[in-house]
Formats: sequence, C-alpha cells, structure tokens
Amino acid sequence: MGIVRSSFSFLTGTVCGIYIAQNYNVPNINTLAHYALSKAKELEKKYRKPKSTDDDHL
Repeated sequence: MGIVRSSFSFLTGTVCGIYIAQNYNVPNINTLAHYALSKAKELEKKYRKPKSTDDDHL
C-alpha cells in the first residue's frame, strides 16, 4: 500500500507540473539562474576591496 500512495503523489505532481508548464508562462530556471549568477558576479566586482600595494611587501 505504501508504494501505491507514494507513486500516486509523485504522478499527481508530475501531471500538474506538466500542465502548468504547458499552459502558463513559466520562466526557464536555467536562464533565471544564469542571470542571478551574473548579477552576483557584477555586485562582487563592484564592491570588492581594492588590493593594497603596501601588503605585497610583507
């Protein structure tokens, strides 16, 4: 009985996900992740501490 119950919830979630993806404008997760990563890199470059030339002699 346990495998039937877990299979039912998995199949229901899969069918609902397919329906939503086909009928609604769902963003592509790869594109969204790539955009977020590029923005994070830009922020890191913008707010990174500049290297000090005095520390190089130590």
